[in-house]
Amino acid sequence: MAPDERNREMPHTVILEGREKLSVSGVVDVQSFDEEQVLLETVRGMLVVRGQGLHVERLQLEAGELIVQGEIGLMEYDDSVQPRGSLLGRLFGR
Repeated sequence: MAPDERNREMPHTVILEGREKLSVSGVVDVQSFDEEQVLLETVRGMLVVRGQGLHVERLQLEAGELIVQGEIGLMEYDDSVQPRGSLLGRLFGR
């Protein structure tokens, strides 16, 4: 099965616990992240997470899972944002 086909079949869930812990499944890639914004490519589109003191607690791209902790103020799907190459690929010149 091609990677794109596998990604479309991956379940996508978003669970926010007390505006402090965000668990997301169906994550294809992390486009960027800092203490104020995390930009995720999911099987359902680009997801923007904004807040303060954000940090990625766990990232398992093979399983499509991500956990973000911090003060979460906004979660929004933004179809105007186009996915770029992998963040890790850009960091390591792949």
